[in-house]
Amino acid sequence: MGSWQRWLRVGGLSLRGGGACVPLGGSRSVCGRQLSGAENETLEQRRTQIMSRGLPKQKPIEGVKQVIVVASGKGGVGKSTTAVNLALALSANDSSKEIGLLDVDVYGPSIPKMMNLKGNPELSQNNLMKPLLNYGIACMSMGFLVEETAPVVWRGLMVMSAVEKLLRQVDWGHLDYLVVDMPPGTGDVQLSVSQNIPISGAVIVSTPQDIALMDARKGAEMFRKVHVPVLGLVQNMSVFQCPKCKHKTHIFGADGARKLAQILGLDILGDIPLHLNIREASDTGQPIVFSQPESDEAYQCWP
Repeated sequence: MGSWQRWLRVGGLSLRGGGACVPLGGSRSVCGRQLSGAENETLEQRRTQIMSRGLPKQKPIEGVKQVIVVASGKGGVGKSTTAVNLALALSANDSSKEIGLLDVDVYGPSIPKMMNLKGNPELSQNNLMKPLLNYGIACMSMGFLVEETAPVVWRGLMVMSAVEKLLRQVDWGHLDYLVVDMPPGTGDVQLSVSQNIPISGAVIVSTPQDIALMDARKGAEMFRKVHVPVLGLVQNMSVFQCPKCKHKTHIFGADGARKLAQILGLDILGDIPLHLNIREASDTGQPIVFSQPESDEAYQCWP
């Protein structure tokens, strides 16, 4: 067994020149001999302690009962559209529930336009930002804090600081559900959100295309690794139906997300068509679940 393999296995050793093992924290060197059961257990405990250093302890967002994150492995699959309509559907399903929508996609915030909101948040007496409200949904986004056309050119530490403020410095009041629109991918923001707050479940959005499904699977596996329940997959842009002849075309492939859901043992939560009405409703800031709740498109999205 090579020195690096041994280091990775026991987790409590560092290496110096020549591959000699140097104990950490007073532990005995174990190079060249088999570990006993007691020693192996001690080193495993040491490894766990080292790995846990610096990891934040989860703390609930004040006033929020349940958090649902909407994520995707790849951008451009309709994640933000799904998050917006999910929040509106939760509100429409039970008007007694208070719903919030948090946009933590710092580089590409979409919630302000989709929810037809502009302006800067006011501050409460406790110096917390007050969410902007439309369609009965309390919303917060990085898009409220920067100019609409201004790019956010920040390094990782600044992004993480912004995410921390969006999580901890917003006066949500009392919410039954907070829907979080995550950025695409499986990077720092996803990890930070998952480790900082208790999450009731994650919804993964993907098109049926193989390229998108590869990353959607990575997203689902990431949430499982950080012990966040994956509620299921939403298959977006599943089929296009010609408005004239009614012929259906599977532009991005057929049932790819359904097949992935079977592999992962997950449910398909929605099967959303590629439809002009959905796109136009999002672009005009009148989401389809709100503006056309009785339409076939709204029903197909959120039965």
